[in-house]
Amino acid sequence: MIFTTKAEYGVRLMVRLGELPGDEPVSLKTVAETERLPLAYLERIVALLRKAELVTSTRGAHGGYRLARPASEIRMDEVIIALEGAVAPMSCFVDDREGERDPDRVLCSHLDDSGSGCATKLLWTRVQGGVFRALQQTTLAELVSFQSPGDADHDRTGPAPVLSVRPPAATV
Repeated sequence: MIFTTKAEYGVRLMVRLGELPGDEPVSLKTVAETERLPLAYLERIVALLRKAELVTSTRGAHGGYRLARPASEIRMDEVIIALEGAVAPMSCFVDDREGERDPDRVLCSHLDDSGSGCATKLLWTRVQGGVFRALQQTTLAELVSFQSPGDADHDRTGPAPVLSVRPPAATV
């Protein structure tokens, strides 16, 4: 499953907003320069985050954006769904019907589905569930503290594991 740059940049924006002390808004231009992100793209992203009520804005010379709630109350599934829509490992899982959206329901859009799903539905359901649980269990506050140098959690978690795939040994 590959998330788009919309999710990547949106999460980076949220982390930057979560790092701010106090309740002072920050301009998107400042975030764009600090994070080296395109301002026009950030403007579209922040509109989605505002619509989802994850950030608020203030107009004027000292205006800008800030989190709508404390970082500890913002789960990453909310952020990703606001930016990406459905979280799905395969395109056949995307529920694009209007009005009936249920985030807990897995849709198999194959025409010959007959209500039972294709042979790989179990695998993709588990993949989707694992990713979604990881997003639900991660708060913005965790990402902000992970970002901070010298954080004990950062040292404890260590580097991300590197996965390698080796072909099975040949039998003679």
